[in-house]
Amino acid sequence: MAEADPIQQAPIAADTGPQIDEAKARQQEIRRKWLLRLLVVVLIVGGGIGLWYVLIGRNHVSTDNAYVNAEMAQVTPLMSAQAVEVKVSDTDSVKRGQILVVLDGSDARIAVAQAEADLADARRKFRQASATTSSLASQVKVREATIAQAQADFNKAQIDLQRREKLAGSGAVSGEELTQARAAFATAKAALAQAQSTRSAAVGEFAASEALVRGSTEETDPAVMAAKARLESAQLDLQRTVIRAPIDGVVTKRQVQVGQRVAQGSPIMTIVPLNNVYVDANFKERQLRRVKVGMPAKVTADLYGGSVVYHGKVVGFAGGTGASMALIPAQNATGNWIKVVQRLPVRIQLDPKELAAHPLRVGLSTEVEIDLSGN
Repeated sequence: MAEADPIQQAPIAADTGPQIDEAKARQQEIRRKWLLRLLVVVLIVGGGIGLWYVLIGRNHVSTDNAYVNAEMAQVTPLMSAQAVEVKVSDTDSVKRGQILVVLDGSDARIAVAQAEADLADARRKFRQASATTSSLASQVKVREATIAQAQADFNKAQIDLQRREKLAGSGAVSGEELTQARAAFATAKAALAQAQSTRSAAVGEFAASEALVRGSTEETDPAVMAAKARLESAQLDLQRTVIRAPIDGVVTKRQVQVGQRVAQGSPIMTIVPLNNVYVDANFKERQLRRVKVGMPAKVTADLYGGSVVYHGKVVGFAGGTGASMALIPAQNATGNWIKVVQRLPVRIQLDPKELAAHPLRVGLSTEVEIDLSGN
């Protein structure tokens, strides 16, 4: 039995060889079919990618290095005073003109009262100056009448003196009468000089007084106008004790508390206009070869995901790259220079209606895609 086993196994070994070759052939055929199928798939995918690039991809540039930004308004007091009331907190929505903070207005009210008193005094002085001018004008006329009378007396005294001097040689006029005529002439001459001097003084006073009111009314008088300006300034300071919202938006970074003394010009809060935000997209410099102002863009925010798409347009390019505008620009001091692709911020303006439906916050991450075939 042991010697018969090899003889019986020989036919089996002879039959197994063709079967193994046939199995290998089938495996190679299957492998060729899969490789062919894979090649077809690769060609289809590559062709699809190429077709997409030709029709779509080459006309679009995109980046995920984009963030929401806005022209935020800093609220700063225009005067130094103590805060007596703070009406808003962080995250509160406010409308333009809404009261944010009320400052102590005691000093401002006193200044207004003082300015009102100064204005009343200026008006009174102008009316007094006007009345004085009219009085001086009357005095000038009175002085002119006095001069006329003194001139007549002088002329009469002069004629009497001349007549008596002519008769003195013939003895028709006594020496005493001649002396009296001469005295009367001297008195009339002095009276005329005094009247003229008084008139000159009256004319000078009238001119000085008239200069204060000439060409002016009570409302256009310089002193009255200066007092009115001081009153308006005091009233403006009183109005500034009530700090109002300059724009619509959301309050953030509030830095004022009740009882705190705020300093003029120091920010106390910031208002973010959520209905007027934009996106700053940082594109690589090579991506901007064909980008122009006005081209349409699509924006998606991580906050809402791809289901919410904002439509906007390119409105401008930054004046420099992010690296050049850094607080401390990078400098190559070692001599080992490696070129780094720079990014230039591009501003994307968004549709206000879409923003109202899905508000964004400053600093949120977004993805931006610009259609180069637009515009």
